[in-house]
Amino acid sequence: MNSKDILQDLNPEQKQAVTTTEGPLLIIAGAGTGKTAVIARRISYIIEKKLAKPSEILALTFTDKAAAAMEERVDILVPYGFIDTWISTFHAFGDRVLRDNTLEIGLSPDFKVLSRPQQVLFFAQNLFRIPLDYWRPLSNPTKFISATLSFFSRLKDENISPVEFRQYAKRQALKAKDKESRIEVQKYQELAEAYESYEKFKTEAGFLDFGDQVVKTIQLFQKRPKILKDYQRKFKYILVDEYQDTNFAQNELVKLLASKHKNICVVGDDNQSIYKFRGAA
Repeated sequence: MNSKDILQDLNPEQKQAVTTTEGPLLIIAGAGTGKTAVIARRISYIIEKKLAKPSEILALTFTDKAAAAMEERVDILVPYGFIDTWISTFHAFGDRVLRDNTLEIGLSPDFKVLSRPQQVLFFAQNLFRIPLDYWRPLSNPTKFISATLSFFSRLKDENISPVEFRQYAKRQALKAKDKESRIEVQKYQELAEAYESYEKFKTEAGFLDFGDQVVKTIQLFQKRPKILKDYQRKFKYILVDEYQDTNFAQNELVKLLASKHKNICVVGDDNQSIYKFRGAA
């Protein structure tokens, strides 16, 4: 398909979004305005104009369904049957990077990603190895497991490591002056120790959770600048769909990847943010 066909049926704003290929681009558009179609056409336009090979384009979205739909659209627009563009969810992208570099970040080569029920079971199995008091009441030891895991998940959304959270808890302890504040601080210190223990046991067992797929990729890039450089060089164009749903950690990952070529295009609509309750920022 040539560029004339790619731009067919687009309104002037959509056309501008597809053909603006240099530098950072933020596209804000409401529901039903063809945001995903614009991303698919933009990918096709970049390939058709030979600005990048398909393998030098990374498109990130939030659900497997959205990634599959985008891949299908690009496949139709790029008819000569080759599409090795990286189109995936943030978590699938992180998983792929980590599996390609397990030894560099000290992961077991056949690591397993735990689903939420598996996380709960794993935490329950290790409950009495984790230093807990308030968060493990004698009358009902498993009462706070789900809430504790949700809290750890939110910390990962904000890219806060166990070490950083422990330091935060320490700072709060120094500020606590009355009995009530000290009790609150104790709860935080307990959570900090639990977070650290949980991460340690998980690594020892060769397990990751969904949050790890993003934060451990960031850690890999920060600890191994050469690997980051390779991925920065590789992806000349990065596109993010449903940008309003990115959390802090996902945004950090995108910033790291895009900092060389700076050809980053994000598409979103703040009125459609359905993941604010899960840390979308």
